[in-house]
Amino acid sequence: MSTGGSEPTPRRDIPRAQDQLFAQGGAAAKYSRLIVGRPGWLALARHELVLLVAQHVPGALGLALRKALYPVLLGRCGRNVVFGQNVVLRHPHKIRIGDNVVIDDNCLLDAKGEANAGITIGSGVFIGRNTILSCKDGDIEIEDEANIGFNCEVFSASRVRIGRAALVAAYCYLIGGDHDVQDRSTDVLSQGRQSRGISVGAGAWLGARVSVLDGVTIGERAVVGAHAVVRSDVPEGATAVGVPARVLPARS
Repeated sequence: MSTGGSEPTPRRDIPRAQDQLFAQGGAAAKYSRLIVGRPGWLALARHELVLLVAQHVPGALGLALRKALYPVLLGRCGRNVVFGQNVVLRHPHKIRIGDNVVIDDNCLLDAKGEANAGITIGSGVFIGRNTILSCKDGDIEIEDEANIGFNCEVFSASRVRIGRAALVAAYCYLIGGDHDVQDRSTDVLSQGRQSRGISVGAGAWLGARVSVLDGVTIGERAVVGAHAVVRSDVPEGATAVGVPARVLPARS
């Protein structure tokens, strides 16, 4: 939990995927609600056709097919966007992508939610292989020129922002949501979740395997050392290391 300034009111009405998946209703309707994000057979057929034709195709042909067909599903897609093999899109109409973006193989872009804006990716962004951007009625914003390494996870149940030209190294976790653990007489899963969100400032650098917990703000040009667990705010230009992360004396 962040210790800086006034904290936003946490959001608590975060749905569980299990409840949505096993709710009453037909399989096609639940699939459309969870994956496609739009009702109706036309939206479902368009989504499935694009994936069938393009998602798994290897090599240059696959790159060309995804470049031509994925924008049909997206809310917005700029010029020169490269989609690697097996890139998965959920609620794609709420995914907006700028120009000159690379989304590497096996990434998941999940903009799922009932009332959220979804995922916004600026121009010049690189998203490394196996990275997951996951919304649960939250928003994710990745600003221009940001670089997200391999095998990262960004989760948002409210709002997670990664600033312009920020560098997020491999295996980082930005978890914009947390379990409520106030009632020690019952199990954690029954208590629901809450979310305050995360903000990573422009030009910041998160080293490999950094975990950023819900409610944290990392200032512009701050540096967080590898393997750190960030539970409280990191000021602009500061360096933080350790578990839990602590701010070191000012860099010269």
